[in-house]
Parts: sequence; structure tokens; C-alpha cells
Amino acid sequence: MTTRAEPDPGIASASPVGAAAALWTGPAATAILTLEDVHKTFGQIRAVDGISLAVSPGEIVALLGPNGAGKTTLLRIALGLIRPDRGSVRYRLGGMASDRLDTTRIGYLPEERGLYQDVPVRRYLMYFAALRGMRRPDARRESDRWLERLGLADRANDPLRTLSQGNQQKIQFISSVVHRPELAFLDEPFSGLDPLNQELFLTLIRELRDAGTTVVLSAHHMQLVERLADRIILVRAGRIADAGTIGQLRERWRAGRRLQLRVGGDVDVASLEAIPGVRRVRRTAGDEFEIEVEPDTSLSRLLTEIGQRVEVLDLRSEEVTLHDIYVRTVGGVVDRTEEVTP
Repeated sequence: MTTRAEPDPGIASASPVGAAAALWTGPAATAILTLEDVHKTFGQIRAVDGISLAVSPGEIVALLGPNGAGKTTLLRIALGLIRPDRGSVRYRLGGMASDRLDTTRIGYLPEERGLYQDVPVRRYLMYFAALRGMRRPDARRESDRWLERLGLADRANDPLRTLSQGNQQKIQFISSVVHRPELAFLDEPFSGLDPLNQELFLTLIRELRDAGTTVVLSAHHMQLVERLADRIILVRAGRIADAGTIGQLRERWRAGRRLQLRVGGDVDVASLEAIPGVRRVRRTAGDEFEIEVEPDTSLSRLLTEIGQRVEVLDLRSEEVTLHDIYVRTVGGVVDRTEEVTP
């Protein structure tokens, strides 16, 4: 098993958030993937507008952003499917640095499902394993191992069209990693999965990382990404809006905690907002309120002061989530007719 390297600090450029300019995701000398000052336009639309980033070996990096932000275009540039108008893409695969991509060492799960519906499951997986350079006996062994792992061993000879949407997503995922790639690009890997299978995919992606596969993913499932990603890159209008670990993003936004209260009697919101350390109070239901708390606020003192102003029937404390940070960072972005790609 390959030992996972800890992500190195670096820079993330083209960021409107000043502090994020000190967070590239790893020094280019050791990065498995480096994009530098990449630009791509389609007509009048700047799909990617001067993005630089580097991905360290052994990390899971998540690209997040609204529809049309440039995520898919960025992935396709990294995959060599689209040439940038300006900028460079470099790889370090198999211990060799190059601006040419060795496709036998990468895996790609596209957002769009592109399965050959009449082909039996095992034959489909073995075909894609062979395309990535696996010998036939190895391709069959790994295909069967993955099918067993995902509970589909009994469907190995069934045509793909007979599988449910979720099971088809499993097959497409297997086809992208069956050859044990050094670098895997996963575009919306949780699409079509129920909560149990989402949990399974969290485990599978972590296992890939721990076995030596570096993962770059794009997803809209904020709660899953928050639990999975070593590093998060927020993309807005073709630029990096912010980047870092979830802890770094919280610190940069000075994001404290939230208190969820259920109260009895009348509530003077202005009185609660006057308490030192309270950033904002809003009613979420009839007798329920949410209080945003400034970082480093003493909760014991805060709760004492709240208790002097209102009868607290129930209380829950939670950290500000990636969803909250995402909305603050990229909120209000207009969908630029999705992403225009050939």
C-alpha cells in the first residue's frame, strides 16, 4: 500500500479573497497535476479565466461551484480533452514530469452516463480495463473484485440496460478506477445514489486515496464533500474564489458556531443581537431561532446571557458548514448558460 503524502501548503491564484492567494494546493515541483494561468473562452464566455492550481500526490481535492462556474471545463482541460487558449498543464505520473498525459495512469468518471447499454457488465469493465493497459486475466480479476465489493457479482453477465440508475453509476465508477490509476477525475460521483450508496462511495474514494490514487472530484453534495475532501477549491465565474481545507475556509470567513434554539414565550430579537459575540439572530420556525456566534466567543457566558433574556426549551450547537461558506463565497452567481463545451 502506498503511503499517503500530506498535502503541502502553496498558492491558489485568481482569487477575489485576498487570503486565498496564499493557498496553492502544493508546490509545482512535486505536484502530480499543475495548471498555471489557464484560460479558455467559448465565444463571449470566459469559461476559465486565469486559474492556477497544483494537486499534491495522495490528496482528495474537490472543485465546487455553481452551474457554469467553469468546473467541468477545468476538468476537461486537465484531462487533455480541451486545449486551453493560454496557460499550461503539467503532470507527474510514474515518477516522470511531462506536459503530455499518460492516459493509462489516469481514470475519468464523467458526469454524463455513457454506458453501452446492450453490453454485459463484466465485458464492459474488462474492455475499459484493457483500454488502460491491463492484461485480460488482470482485467477479469479486478472487474470481478470490484463487482463483489459493490454487491453486483450476480449481475456480471447481465446487459447494462437492466441495471438501475444507481447500479449503472456504480459500473461507471468501477470502469474509471478498475486499472488502479495514479490520478482519478470524478465528475459528480454521487449522482443517482441513495444515502447508503453515497456512504459506500465515501468509503471507496477514501480507500482509493489510501492505496495511492490522487483524486480530483467535482460534486454538489456539500455534506459529503465536507467529510471527504482534504482540500476544497471554490470556483466562481471561471476563477478561484477561495481554496483551502474546511478548517482554513472557516477561519478565513471568521465563521464561528450556530446555536439552534427552541424557546418559550416572547423573544426580543434585538436584545439577543445586543449580546457580545452574537453576529445575527433569525427566526427559523414559530418558536425556533438560529443564532450565529462570532469565533472565540465563550459559550458558557453566551448561554448565561441568552438564558437571562429568553426561556430556552431546547438547544443545539453546530459549526458553520461548507454549505454556508459556499453560499457566502459564490452566492448570486448567474448561470452562464451552463458551460459551453464542444
